Amino acid sequence: MALSRKKKIIIGIVAAVVLIAVVVISVIATRKEEPEVITVKLEMRPELKQTVTSSGEVRPIRYIKLTSEVPGRIEEIYVNPGDMVTKGKPLVRIDPTQLQSSQEAQWAATQASINDVQNARNAVTSAQQSLVVAEASVASARQQVVAMQTNVDKAQVEVNTAQRELKRYTELIESGVASRFEYDTARDRYETAKIALETAKANLEAQNIAVREAQERANQQRIAVKEAQTSIKSSEMRASQQAAMLRGQTSQRSKATQLSPLNGVVADIPTRVGEYAVSQLSTTPLMTIADMSQINVEVNVDETEINHVQVGQEAKVKVDALGEKELKAVVIQKNPLAISKSDATGGLSNRVNVQEAKEFKVTLELKDLPQDVQNELRPGMSSTATITTDTKNNVLAVPLEAIVEKAPTAAPSPAASVAGSVPAASPGGEKPKSQKGVYIIENNKVRFIEVTTGITGEADIEVTSGVQKDMEIVRGPSRVLKTLKDGMTIKRQTKKPGNANGNEAS
Repeated sequence: MALSRKKKIIIGIVAAVVLIAVVVISVIATRKEEPEVITVKLEMRPELKQTVTSSGEVRPIRYIKLTSEVPGRIEEIYVNPGDMVTKGKPLVRIDPTQLQSSQEAQWAATQASINDVQNARNAVTSAQQSLVVAEASVASARQQVVAMQTNVDKAQVEVNTAQRELKRYTELIESGVASRFEYDTARDRYETAKIALETAKANLEAQNIAVREAQERANQQRIAVKEAQTSIKSSEMRASQQAAMLRGQTSQRSKATQLSPLNGVVADIPTRVGEYAVSQLSTTPLMTIADMSQINVEVNVDETEINHVQVGQEAKVKVDALGEKELKAVVIQKNPLAISKSDATGGLSNRVNVQEAKEFKVTLELKDLPQDVQNELRPGMSSTATITTDTKNNVLAVPLEAIVEKAPTAAPSPAASVAGSVPAASPGGEKPKSQKGVYIIENNKVRFIEVTTGITGEADIEVTSGVQKDMEIVRGPSRVLKTLKDGMTIKRQTKKPGNANGNEAS
């Protein structure tokens, strides 16, 4: 079927457009583009500081959460949040009615125990007096025993004398010399002497019994004295116990009015008048007092930077509430225990999450604070600390964006990356060792040179080997750095107004 004239024209136009497109693509493909780069000339830096920047909050040297030590309803709060208080100033008053009743009851019990002690002492005195009387009775009875023993001895002598006289009269009457009357008289004297001896012995025995009874009464009285003395000790111990309980009740009564334990500022008052304060296991928090005589800043430093931070290093601190004002500080403590960024409390965990980033708490002490600034600071204010971890003078440094890392490979097109990016892992799973370097410019062509770096500043990094002063290196842009190859011709970007980092085209 023959084509119409209109269709032939359309086909011709399409063929012409396709031919033109092919020509344009061929021209573009054969055209050699020279990438535009930003360059910088290497110079010696008079000073390069390596810093670690972390955020945190203002913390006082110490703060106390004042709690209620006694139960009762809150009757009065004498201060407001933000008030400055001194040590010993009244803060909160708890209803003392119940405490006062307990104190008065304990005082009465203490007085009763003191009276018991006095009564026990009186009993000891009485028992000691009775013991003295009993011992005197024993002594008197013993003296009577001695007298009666003398009477016994005398009676025995009289018996012996009467016995001898009776014997003599017996012999005389047998020989017919003595009369019967004289014999009977001698015998009567002998019998009378025997009776007197027996009576004296009986009296002596009775007196000995009396002595033993007196000794027994004295022994019983000694036991009574010891018991009374023991009763004194028991009464004194009970009195001491009651006195100690009274001191405790008095102390509890005095705690109805809470006093400030330190000089500081009232940071928070979570309770209100009329609420019931409890103690012991569930103690009611009354208020928080912060000692602002020395102010610290606590910041959380990332685990990748904590090794650079050491105690004694200087820092600059900015508090959000003070704007751009910088405060001097020094590191005073570095906590050795890591905390997870999602863990507000910190501490050791039974399960380690290796995928979660860790931080370390670092404490800085603010130095040389003006009084007006110190008065403006409050606990919990957000802050940012820039810690100077190392300082070097007269060093050769290059911009951080000029550093290129690429894998050491002999492939025609080596993979390169700007500092900070990570090359792809090798098929074996091991990360290849990358080369760190910069591109220098020689006759409008670039050449990669490996460098050795030192400390890192805010925007520059120290170079210890590989390049020299006055060399011209490629700084950026990063999208172009990734495409550069050794021997590639480049074109310098013209310095733009307000851009101090670029070099004019030569």
